[in-house]
Amino acid sequence: MKVQALERASAGRETPEGVRAEQPLPEPDARPPELLSGPRAAGELGLRRGEFARAVQLGLVRPGPRAAGGAARFTRAELDRVRAAEGYPQALRERVETVAGADAGARALGTGPSRFTRLARCGHLTPVGYRINRYRAVVWLYLAAELREFAAREPGMLSGVAPPEDREMLEAKADLRPRRWRGRHVGLLLRRTADPWERAAVLASVLPEQQVRQAVPDPAERIVLAALAPPPPYGHPQVPAAAAVAGRLLLAEPPDEVHWYRTSLDFALTGARGRRNSTGERGQSNSTGERGPT
Repeated sequence: MKVQALERASAGRETPEGVRAEQPLPEPDARPPELLSGPRAAGELGLRRGEFARAVQLGLVRPGPRAAGGAARFTRAELDRVRAAEGYPQALRERVETVAGADAGARALGTGPSRFTRLARCGHLTPVGYRINRYRAVVWLYLAAELREFAAREPGMLSGVAPPEDREMLEAKADLRPRRWRGRHVGLLLRRTADPWERAAVLASVLPEQQVRQAVPDPAERIVLAALAPPPPYGHPQVPAAAAVAGRLLLAEPPDEVHWYRTSLDFALTGARGRRNSTGERGQSNSTGERGPT
């Protein structure tokens, strides 16, 4: 009997006393996910640097936890998700392909440069980015896929006489390209975070300084918003003269646009101040004894 019991115990089924032995549970995998730098992630996806930056901007590739210095990092699971998408990698490259300027945009749209410029200035086409050329002029970038979709959706806009609204805007020398780009830029940034203080920082980043001071009279809160402000978009120039030109694109200018962002910031701040478990909690105590932003 003892021999049989020992044999059963050695098989890991029962103890020598005939009691069922508990099988040890596997140790949970406590290792943090592998995080890759942007250049390495781009290389593993087979994308050029600009293509990868555009994919991140559009939310096609989602960044993971940031490095200690604030640099974006990407999990291998996210790269696997992108690679598993139908049509990868060609479909991904087509979604991030951009064209620069009126000539290239007109070719993608199937029309002439002057008509393309009119459609863009009047707000029918929305830029996805910009660059500053050697003459310090703004060259707008457009998603090629969006231009092709517009041509298929609005063939009547590619020929014939401009509608009265467009003619009025051209006579007034209006140009909606900066405003349309800012709206897209802010929208994409807001989609990438649920933190109330980070969302407020995105909205504050496109407002003139005086407007931010009026909306946020507390200097401690302004420090938080400045610390959480998004970096300039990919392609923003580093040369001071060109950066000064590009910097004007980052701020709302028309009064109604400024009012819209100011109202949105006020609303975002109301929500952020009422949330304790957010980025702003790391600040000083407020009058109620709760932790407020600094």
